Amino acid sequence: IDFKGVNMVINYDLPTSAVEYIHRIGRTGRAGHRGKAVTFFTEDDKPLLRSIANVIQRAGCPVPDYIKHLPKLQSKQKKKFIKKPLTRESICTTPKCFLKKGKRKMKATKENIKEKKKVKGNKQGSKLQTVSES
Repeated sequence: IDFKGVNMVINYDLPTSAVEYIHRIGRTGRAGHRGKAVTFFTEDDKPLLRSIANVIQRAGCPVPDYIKHLPKLQSKQKKKFIKKPLTRESICTTPKCFLKKGKRKMKATKENIKEKKKVKGNKQGSKLQTVSES
C-alpha cells in the first residue's frame, strides 16, 4: 500500500527483525522521495539492534559506534524474539483530561440507560396492572 505524502515513520517499539524494520520504514521515502524514520528502543531491545543497524548502515545512514559493537544475536535467540516479542506497557497518546471527561460521560450514559430501563419497567408494570384489573 502506498500512502502519498508520508514523510516520517515513528516506531514506538523496535521491530523484531531487519526485514520487519524495512517493511515499516518503507512507508516513507517512496519513489525517490526523502523520508525519515525514528525508532525508540529500550535496554531490553539491545539484542535486536545490531541487525537493524546493519541495514541502516548499508543504506548510507550514520549508526552510533556503540550499536555497531553490540554482540551478535544467536539464531536461537532470534527465533525466540520472533515467536515471543517483548511485552510492553501500552502507550496512550490521549491527554488525561480527555480520558477523565470520557469516563464521566460513560458513567452518565450508563446511569441514563439504567434510569430509562426503570421508567420503562414501571410503565410496563402499570400496564400489566391495569390489564389485570379490568
